[in-house]
Amino acid sequence: MTMLRAAVVGVGHLGRFHAEKYASLPDAVLVGVADRDAARARAVADALGVRVFADHRALVGHVDCVSVAVPTRDHAAIADDLLRAGIDVLVEKPLASTVAEGMRLVAAAEEGDRILQVGHLERFNPALRAARDVVTRPRFLECHRLATFVDRGTDVDVIRDLMIHDLDVIQSFVPADVVAVESVGVPILTPSVDIANARLRFADGCIANVTASRVSLKRERKLRIFQPDAYVAIDYDQRTVRICRRIPPRGPGALAEITVAEHDVGEGDPLRDEVQAFLHAVATRTEPLVGGREALRALQLAERIAASLVADVVAP
Repeated sequence: MTMLRAAVVGVGHLGRFHAEKYASLPDAVLVGVADRDAARARAVADALGVRVFADHRALVGHVDCVSVAVPTRDHAAIADDLLRAGIDVLVEKPLASTVAEGMRLVAAAEEGDRILQVGHLERFNPALRAARDVVTRPRFLECHRLATFVDRGTDVDVIRDLMIHDLDVIQSFVPADVVAVESVGVPILTPSVDIANARLRFADGCIANVTASRVSLKRERKLRIFQPDAYVAIDYDQRTVRICRRIPPRGPGALAEITVAEHDVGEGDPLRDEVQAFLHAVATRTEPLVGGREALRALQLAERIAASLVADVVAP
């Protein structure tokens, strides 16, 4: 594989880890980093032995691909500049603040034949990967994504900040269109919604119940999937999967049986896998696991859920 020149724009909490992954991978060379906070950029650059660039525009001509890990409000402007300059982009989730901005990024990537990958990290979670072959025809999905409060990501509501992970995963399992949305949410510590629940009905009859909170007292990330022949319970944090299968009756008058299998899939390194997959897509010019259009679909659903809340939400 060709050695690719990479950089990271935005080296805060998550961007710093992106930079470390590029620096550690054999098929890329980390050229440098950029951040509005000059001291933060210098600290990361010095730790990894790379250059500091004044801003993302200074990267043009020096890199092949870039991770964009800035606040969501800046995704569209920065990623659009890079894509139109001929640079492949891995942008953190969500794709953008709005569907309109997301559509602009998808168009820029397609017009310039650029790779656009979006950081929906759960797709690389080993627990989800272990369960994927079992999930064939989900009829009901239930997701809980709870987190204690931190000030990262609060430039958007909890739907775009946290729930969007589950919206992406659900839509990867259920190809049918969403035909109805019922939702409720309230702001607690920020001006936007901090805790929300959405009930989604799909055209094929599948139902999904999704809860996200960034103001909980404990952290929890779980997904339960029910289908005619199996029940699958995924704990993203514990990296465990429980698979209960229905075994058809063995003869006339017999009852169906249930088998239960517990799987501990280990820690893994989802971010390393995500960055490595991005580099592979760049080198081979193939569609990434979560490309711009898939991420746009998740953002469209998130915006639809958020819009359904507007009439009910009263800011504190």
